[in-house]
Amino acid sequence: MLKVTNTLTGKKEQFTPLIPGKVLMYVCGVTPYAPAHIGHGRCYVSFDVVYRFLKFLGYDVRYCRNFTDIDDKLINKAEKEFGDRQRYKELADKYIRSFHDDMRALDCQSPNFEPCVTDNIPEIIEFIQGLIAQGQAYQSGGDVYFSVRNFDHYGELSNRHLDDLRAGARVDVREDKKDPLDFALWKSEPKGTFWKSPWGYGRPGWHIECSALAEKYLGDQIDIHGGGLDLIFPHHENERAQSEALHKKTFVRYWLHNGLLNLEKEKMSKSIGNVLTLDALFKEYDPMVLRFYFLNHHYRSPMDFSLDDMPGIQKSYNRLCHAFQSVPAHTITFADAERIPVLARMCDLMIEDFNTAAALGVVFEHLNEIKNDPKTAAAVKSFLHNVLGLSLIPVEQKGAEITPEIQKLLDAREQARRDKNWKRADELRDQLKELGHDVQDKKI
Repeated sequence: MLKVTNTLTGKKEQFTPLIPGKVLMYVCGVTPYAPAHIGHGRCYVSFDVVYRFLKFLGYDVRYCRNFTDIDDKLINKAEKEFGDRQRYKELADKYIRSFHDDMRALDCQSPNFEPCVTDNIPEIIEFIQGLIAQGQAYQSGGDVYFSVRNFDHYGELSNRHLDDLRAGARVDVREDKKDPLDFALWKSEPKGTFWKSPWGYGRPGWHIECSALAEKYLGDQIDIHGGGLDLIFPHHENERAQSEALHKKTFVRYWLHNGLLNLEKEKMSKSIGNVLTLDALFKEYDPMVLRFYFLNHHYRSPMDFSLDDMPGIQKSYNRLCHAFQSVPAHTITFADAERIPVLARMCDLMIEDFNTAAALGVVFEHLNEIKNDPKTAAAVKSFLHNVLGLSLIPVEQKGAEITPEIQKLLDAREQARRDKNWKRADELRDQLKELGHDVQDKKI
């Protein structure tokens, strides 16, 4: 049985969906005000594998991922670039298109639903009205706030105590809030700006959107809610509070969070200019190499990304590609996999909280054995391609360096060809291919 690590309990638990055979999964999407970066890449590759593996296990999965296409960052950037804050949607649409390009390059399958906040304002307003009616939220001028003190379970997801949060809060942040921890559900704007609501013109707060969208597209109870570790507090804590305060039932059965990615051992930050975008990286390296890099780490583990690692990762990926290059591809089921020892072992590891790194380790450990068994090779190739999302197309080594080791192999192969030792020459050619060097023969 599949086991997943639930952030709410901090434990690895047996996965049992609300409806047998069906999985409802929501993953927080991007705020499209800039190109997607490698941290986004890691997050969505991680949950793409979750999506693929759940389907491989036979579940009917409904996957929803949103776009926060109205936000302070978008508005401020529109004002800076166009001199008009109302042109935020132009920026959002531009970066949504580039995000989709990046996800296709990484071979992330499209979710069933990709709603934009701006297309669902009536549902958000209705959700807020429900919270006000139940005394879980209040109007203050043209703003609406969620009353944190009225939700008894606040802080459980992030393992924080309400008293500690209040002690660290700035009491004088806004005089119109009853409690410094209360957060905005609706933000007032000048008359005629953005959307008309029962509280005047305005726009949604950040946290309310995901609660409303999850309910509209999946229901008021879902099985999996995913996102980066940095979203646990306050975003997911606030989502949980809103949804459970309104519906009086468990909102999410299993909270899954991927570990954070550091760039060259430093936290990525736009303020210090160390953000590496996916499109910039793809100019130097094939997106499949990056996907392979991500999958060699457990999704929950922190990851230190370094450009210095990429040539070695590419060589390792090419070794995998060459091993399966002539193997025919076909589709297998989980039942098929259980009858093939190597693949059964890989599935056992994946069932333990989607351990892609360990599953890939099994492939490399048994690579020669796999290559010598056509049935096993075809099944493993299918799993690598369909479940882990690897194209297994060899990647051209850009400017491959001829090291002394490589030159020695080239010289040995040339001598083997002169000696008409074709078997040895072929062995050396395959070895060079695995190291990223495709040898073109000349007539002797």
